[in-house]
Amino acid sequence: MAASAPIRAAGWALLAVACAGLVSCTGKSSSPDDPVAIQVNTGTCGPKWSAHGGERTLQIKNAGTVTTEVDLIAPDTGGVYAEVEALAPNTTRSMRLTLGRGTYALRCYAEDTDGVTGPVVTVSDGPVHGAAAVKPVDNQTLLASVKDYRTRVTAGLGQLATDVDTLRQALRGGDLATSRAAWLTAHLGYERLGAAYDTFDDFADKIDGMPDGLPGGAHDPDFTGLRRIEYGLWHGEPLGSLATVADQLATDVAGLIKAFPQQQVDPNDLPLRAHEIMENALQFELTGEADQGSHTGMATIDANLTGTQMVLDTITPVMKTRYADWDKVALWMSRTRTAVDSTRRPDGTWTPVSALDRAQREQLDGDIGQLLETLAPVAAIGDVRRTS
Repeated sequence: MAASAPIRAAGWALLAVACAGLVSCTGKSSSPDDPVAIQVNTGTCGPKWSAHGGERTLQIKNAGTVTTEVDLIAPDTGGVYAEVEALAPNTTRSMRLTLGRGTYALRCYAEDTDGVTGPVVTVSDGPVHGAAAVKPVDNQTLLASVKDYRTRVTAGLGQLATDVDTLRQALRGGDLATSRAAWLTAHLGYERLGAAYDTFDDFADKIDGMPDGLPGGAHDPDFTGLRRIEYGLWHGEPLGSLATVADQLATDVAGLIKAFPQQQVDPNDLPLRAHEIMENALQFELTGEADQGSHTGMATIDANLTGTQMVLDTITPVMKTRYADWDKVALWMSRTRTAVDSTRRPDGTWTPVSALDRAQREQLDGDIGQLLETLAPVAAIGDVRRTS
């Protein structure tokens, strides 16, 4: 399997590396175009190696007995140019990047051992500037971001409880239009919580899960929460029976509020979800796949943008000094928001996804796609990694 292309961001290249075939490991390159074969082992991180500048492939073989992570670093700053994760014993993988003039070293993190830095290598030819090293992120780096995120989600959960209570009252009041409006308010409030999905454990499916995979589909007793109420409100079910579903929803939201302070937030979730929220919106909302009858997919995408912005706000202090294209994220967030807002009607309702004209759909596909491309490096740059 060939190595994947580097994730590039205005000259930054943090590689996601895939498997390559085994090669001999001499530690030298016989010509500028040949791969540089380097062998690492437990306690050592490669021999002295050499390479010409320019587009190069470093083939890293783990000759040790334990799985190892190998980073190509800037010796003076510790910044990471490229990485090979989870390199198993007797396995070779490739790093591909542009080597500019300067100094480089491999840094190895074998399982259950301290990090080891290999010999410093100087590249004296090729481009003046190659891939720029990215300052590594550790758990301490993201602590403030996680704290900020938890504070925002806690406030959002409190509002969700209020909105669900309003929905319960509307359903018991027996007015369909009022109930539908209250449902949408509660649903969008949950969608604005953004990166929280994985954090909520089983509560996520209870509160906003889909019927996919359930034996009874939309009528399965395990289909609960906001999406179940949506289905009933737009498929003629008695409001009284839906009020019972809303009672359980209120219980689940209260359970989540009680459990959330003890639930762990993986620091990796924040930079990862910055991309995944809108990726899910593109896959499930813009296709209509998630629609249970309300045809409010565009409103949900608008809420997903708000959830994405919440995550971006929490990680801005970390990313603005590491991601050279960080300003472009704001640009494409704004353009995407404008495209989504164009589907809102004068009366405040939203054009159903199925009723979007060709120009609207192409604009949305293009803007969300470009936003996702701009957000793609965030997960790699913000990935928590060992530094010792």
